[in-house]
Amino acid sequence: MSFKYYIKTFGCAMNFSDSERIASFLENYKFKLTQKIEKADLVIFNTCGVRQMAEDRVYGQTHNLQKKIPTIKIVLTGCVAMRPDVQKRLATKVDLFCQISNFNKDILPLLEEIQNKKQNNNSIKNIISTKDKKTISNQENIAYLATYPKYSNKFSANIPIMTGCNNFCAYCVVPYARGREVSRSAEEILTEIKKLIKNNYREIILLGQNVNSYQGTYQDKKINFSKLLKLVNSIPGNFWIRFVSSHPKDMTDDLITTITKLKKVCECVHLPIQAGDNMILKKMNRKYTRQHYLELIKKIKKSFQKNKPNKIFAITSDIIVGFPSETKSQFKKSAEVMLDVNYDMVYFGQFSPRPGTTAWNMKDNISKKEKVRREKFLNEILKKTCLENNRKYLDKTFTVLIKKKKNNFYYGETRTLKNVKLPIPKNTSHLIGNFAKIKITKANIWNLEGEINL
Repeated sequence: MSFKYYIKTFGCAMNFSDSERIASFLENYKFKLTQKIEKADLVIFNTCGVRQMAEDRVYGQTHNLQKKIPTIKIVLTGCVAMRPDVQKRLATKVDLFCQISNFNKDILPLLEEIQNKKQNNNSIKNIISTKDKKTISNQENIAYLATYPKYSNKFSANIPIMTGCNNFCAYCVVPYARGREVSRSAEEILTEIKKLIKNNYREIILLGQNVNSYQGTYQDKKINFSKLLKLVNSIPGNFWIRFVSSHPKDMTDDLITTITKLKKVCECVHLPIQAGDNMILKKMNRKYTRQHYLELIKKIKKSFQKNKPNKIFAITSDIIVGFPSETKSQFKKSAEVMLDVNYDMVYFGQFSPRPGTTAWNMKDNISKKEKVRREKFLNEILKKTCLENNRKYLDKTFTVLIKKKKNNFYYGETRTLKNVKLPIPKNTSHLIGNFAKIKITKANIWNLEGEINL
């Protein structure tokens, strides 16, 4: 008899990676994935607490599901699962609240309960040993990361190299939801990646809430993120390396050199600024100044120009608008940084107060209307810099990883994370999951268009 599960994931790449490990764990216990939530015996909501909107979606979907199917078992994990206010609100609707790090242990009694209801003569303990058969290591404090995942993509994989955060930015829930920084061993990471490369994966994305603060071990010696990148780069094979997300305080000169030298590391650096004003940065507890950040950008650009002189590179960032007490003149400093850096992409977020954070106790004195206005203002700057940068690609040929097709077009990405649209040519083999040489024929604000260079 089979048991069915359904996972709904909210939020960042780390959450989606966690869900891949949850799926693998459940399938070791003879549960099978269903695409229809109403067919599931067990539903997992892997939550995000970065913004209120994502949290509200969890409330709505949990309420509707429990009302529609009262007998279904619901588990809440991820960033909001352990908040007392969330547990109080959903106490009658959720069967288990658990931290992602404890999922492999906390879920077992519920799995046994589900199994026993459908198959009374057999305990789940007899289906499979409680020790996961697909683990890579036994590091107790990050054991769930050692579960070999059920990858949702056949050519691009997210690889968490660490979890947690020590920075305590005033607006961020991560240190409270995930705990302090803990890094996986390099051997464990390399084992996972080598298996993927043997299976012809083309893109390896190294993940961490603060990926460049990685402090792992290799052959019983401590190593940093720069050394880890070199180890991954040395794995034989034709693949790209990406990483997110970095913190400016940990962007060292050594790391900049490593990023800009290694052949397999893509020419794209995501370095969040969050705000352009020093006073706001201090209130955010970001631990750097605007001047320090801009100096880092200059070093990154100079290092790319030195180490990869014939390569186009990209710099992207995050900016929060409407942080408590941010005046219009302080906000304009963020616009000035955007004009100075000439970003290829910026991900904007309107400040959303999160329970338990330092900013939760600050007066949210910027109106929703003003936050929207500020975001639109910055987005207009971004449109200009994106188009300006994208025009550099015209009439040149680039390697593109083809990721999907829709109607009569392929869609892919360059090493610099530029989206590329191209018509599907006649007499070509299936290209999804493979590299292709693409000549860029048109530059738009948010993407490029091209044709296969046969």
